[in-house]
Amino acid sequence: MTGHLVRNARVLGGEPTDLLLADGGIAEVGPGRSAAGAEVLDADGLLALPGFVDLHTHLREPGREDAETVATGTLAAALGGFTAVHAMANTDPVADTAGVVEQVWRLGREAGHCDVFPVGAVTVGLGGERLAELGAMADSAARVRVFSDDGRCVSDAVLMRRALEYVKAFDGVVAQHAQEPRLTEDAQMNEGELSGRLGLRGWPAVAEEAVIARDCLLAAHVGSRLHVCHVSTAGSVEIVRWAKSKGWDVTAEACPHHLLLTDDLAATYDPVYKVNPPLRSAEDVAALRLGLADGTIDVVATDHAPHPHEDKDCEWQAAAFGMLGLETALSVVQHAMVDTGLLDWAGVAERMSATPARIGRLSGHGRPLAPGEPANLVLYDPSATSVVDPTELASLSRNSPYAGMVLPGRVVATFLRGNPTVLDGKPA
Repeated sequence: MTGHLVRNARVLGGEPTDLLLADGGIAEVGPGRSAAGAEVLDADGLLALPGFVDLHTHLREPGREDAETVATGTLAAALGGFTAVHAMANTDPVADTAGVVEQVWRLGREAGHCDVFPVGAVTVGLGGERLAELGAMADSAARVRVFSDDGRCVSDAVLMRRALEYVKAFDGVVAQHAQEPRLTEDAQMNEGELSGRLGLRGWPAVAEEAVIARDCLLAAHVGSRLHVCHVSTAGSVEIVRWAKSKGWDVTAEACPHHLLLTDDLAATYDPVYKVNPPLRSAEDVAALRLGLADGTIDVVATDHAPHPHEDKDCEWQAAAFGMLGLETALSVVQHAMVDTGLLDWAGVAERMSATPARIGRLSGHGRPLAPGEPANLVLYDPSATSVVDPTELASLSRNSPYAGMVLPGRVVATFLRGNPTVLDGKPA
């Protein structure tokens, strides 16, 4: 028999047990397993968690291979414990046709670090004027089920309604970048006393909250699925909570950086902290953490947004929005949610694996670590600590907001369908 025998792993933080991986799946789970010919990996009490699924990754290819490629971005994902990522559509050309989404999907298969599921654009060229080829992308080899103009808001209510109605035909979901454009013209950071003091145009919370409220109502009206990208304010959490209380099919994500960092960092004028939506107040961070803990916020999504140094190493107002996130996501979640007692490891698995896979309609990911299931898993050492060094990250870009920070945890190994993509914290 060939395969891998993982010894003494703590599934979801439970008692040490063995996992036998063979033929792409989990063959056996239980203490004292043995298998002739299998490669033995002693996990020595490491956590075993299902491979993570990111609903929100920018891989930049095609068009901005100076910032990231599918190969480098998916390697970063594997090093972060991810076995599947959804690649956002704001590439060049935009992923608004079956041809482009199939190109991205095939690049992911060729790279082999993790599965890549392209996100299709809602509107042609992200222009917000007419619907893209949603049905053709859904029927393509890439089997697109998530559609988003992320980076831009579908601000036209009629167009948003039509998109929500259209995706019902193939059980798709529209993932909205909630940002009322008229309220955020030239906005640079969270609106508040600090933005006035720093002389940076403020980005009001209501610009996000108004769009979320509108779209929850639209989704309910047409009976469709809505997913809210990168929720960042306490008010947004309350609106999503209200929509869920009505039984509406609304889901939402929070990003690691919004769970940890605050707008105080803008006082440094360091553009590494410039992101869309912006870093918010400590009160917003606390509300997001509680919302993630109680299930109002369904998932953690990285919004991994690589940029070359020339787009970040400049004055604040000229800098691009965005931060790296894939390789540090689990460490930030441990720091913000697990070490604070807000989530246990089963809760982390739910929010970073099972639920994002369900939202993206992925059948082979987000499954429990049980016999007969796909062998997509990560081995993690929560007792480790390290100083974040952007030069050591797999991404082509270096715009990590955690540079120099001490974060807990270390991904030791990642398996994709039983094949190691990461071993001993390094590419396999």
